[in-house]
Amino acid sequence: MIESSATSGSIVTKPAILAGNGMVANETRLVGTPVPWLWSFTLLSLAWACTIGTRLLTDAGWMRGRRLVAWGCLALLLLADSVVAQGPDPPSPGGTLAAEEPITPIPEAPPADPAKLALGERLFNDHRLSHDGTRACSTCHDVHTNGADNQRTIDQEEPKPDFNTPTVFNAALNFRLNWEGNFRLFEAHVQASLENPAIMATSIDEVIGKLNTDPDIVRRFHDAYHRSPDRANLLDAIATFERSLLTPGSRFDRWLGGETEALTAEERNGYELFKSLGCVSCHQGVNVGGNLYQRHGIFGPLAAPKPEILRVPSLRNVASTAPYFHDGSAPTLDDAVRKMAAAQLDQDLSQHQIQAIVAFLGTLSGTFRGHQVVASSP
Repeated sequence: MIESSATSGSIVTKPAILAGNGMVANETRLVGTPVPWLWSFTLLSLAWACTIGTRLLTDAGWMRGRRLVAWGCLALLLLADSVVAQGPDPPSPGGTLAAEEPITPIPEAPPADPAKLALGERLFNDHRLSHDGTRACSTCHDVHTNGADNQRTIDQEEPKPDFNTPTVFNAALNFRLNWEGNFRLFEAHVQASLENPAIMATSIDEVIGKLNTDPDIVRRFHDAYHRSPDRANLLDAIATFERSLLTPGSRFDRWLGGETEALTAEERNGYELFKSLGCVSCHQGVNVGGNLYQRHGIFGPLAAPKPEILRVPSLRNVASTAPYFHDGSAPTLDDAVRKMAAAQLDQDLSQHQIQAIVAFLGTLSGTFRGHQVVASSP
C-alpha cells in the first residue's frame, strides 16, 4: 500500500501495486512536475558533460570534444531557462494548494431529494431491517461518532474471517465497497447485508412485508417515490442516505484551500514524511485511499494473512476509527503506522517520525452536520 518516492510530483515506480483488476509487479505513474532537486541533478549532469568535453579538447579528440562542449553547454543554458520559465511558483498567501498536492479536498455532499434522504435515514436506523429486530444499519455504523464502531464484526459468511467494521463516512468516494472491494454499488451492498445470516439475517421480502404494515412508513414511501415500499425504492432510499455521508471541512482540507495556519509545523512535517516515504502512492486522491487494490505484508507480516489482496482503506477520519487493519489487530494509530512502515516499506521508523505522521493523520478528521467526527465509545 506504500511505496518509496523521492518526489512531490514526478514519475514514481512502486513495487507490487495492485490496482483495478490486477496484480502488477510494478507500476509507473506520472503524478506531477519534478521536484527542484531533480532539475539540479540534471543540470549537474550536463555540466559534467561540458567538463569532460573540455578535457577532450586537450587530447587527440579535438572535434569530438568541441562538439560535446557545444551541445552540452547549449542544453545547459536551455534547461536552465526552462527551469526558470516552467518551474512551479510557490503558492501565494491565501492561494489554493489543492492543484499541487496528491490529496484533494472532500466536496460537499451531492444534492438529493429531501424526501428520499429523510426516508433513507429513517430506514438506516430501523431495527425492522434485521430478522430478529435487534440490529439496524446504525448498530455498526454510528453516524453520530465515526461512522463505524470500535469492534471487529463478522462481515462475511463462513468460512471467511472476521473483518474490522469500515466506516460508512465517505464510502461514496471509494471505487469499491468493503475490505475486499466486492461491491461497486450501495444498493447491492445493502441487499447483501440484509441477506447475510451473520449480519441482518433477513430478506428483502421480509423487510418489505414489515414496512407495509406501518401506515406512517408507507406514507413516507409515497411521498418520496409515489408508491408503497418495494425492493427498488427500499434499496434506493438507503443508498441515497449513505451517499450523503461525506465529511468535508477537515483542517487538512482547509490547508489545501490556502489556510496556511490550519496545520502546525509538526503536522506539515508529518505530511512531508507521508509523501517522501511513499505512503501517498496508495493513500492519495480525495479519500486518501479507497481507489485501488493492494497486497499487504510485502516485506513482512502485517495482520491476518487472508485475504492477501485488499481494497486500500481511506484514511479520512482515521484518528477516530480504531482499531486498525482489516482484522482490527492494531489498537492504536501509532501502532498501525509503525507496522505499516515495516510491512509495506521495509522501514523502521523512529518514534519522532511516527508521532509526526500520526499528527498529520489527525488533520484528516472532517465534520458531519457541523460536528467533528469523533471516536465511538468503548
